[in-house]
Amino acid sequence: MAPSPAEIEAAPRLPMPSRNPLPLSSGQEAQVRELYHARVRGYCAAEIKLFAECALGKTFTAPFKCRQQNRAMNTCMVAHATQAEQDSAREEWFATRLKRQREREGKEARKKEQEKFHREWWGLPQEDRDGDKGREVLRKAERVGGFPKRDEGQLSKDRHR
Repeated sequence: MAPSPAEIEAAPRLPMPSRNPLPLSSGQEAQVRELYHARVRGYCAAEIKLFAECALGKTFTAPFKCRQQNRAMNTCMVAHATQAEQDSAREEWFATRLKRQREREGKEARKKEQEKFHREWWGLPQEDRDGDKGREVLRKAERVGGFPKRDEGQLSKDRHR
């Protein structure tokens, strides 16, 4: 869900590094595209709603029966889907990166609190509550092959025969 204009203005903004910033990762580009498409849909919300109301209950006949609304919707979207709008969506993405960073940090802190509560709730010993024992188990290499320790290094059981 796209943030409202009031939320965007209230968020602290960092200046965009340059007019033509370094390339973003594919995930970041997807976030910019999502923001861009949400903005375009926001501009054309009335036309989209009219087409959706017309197409309600219709299947493959919707483009034919609702041709006028479909054309109005597409015309609006093409008019607003410009490179300038894409650039402004990219600028908005860069401007709100501090807000996203704070949200990520908040999620991480909540996750740690939930893990701590979980350990306390289930009455795990104090050394298990801290999580070092669990991390130690994860650090050990996983055994592959399923042989018991006494059979390690030996040929498979089929070859003994």
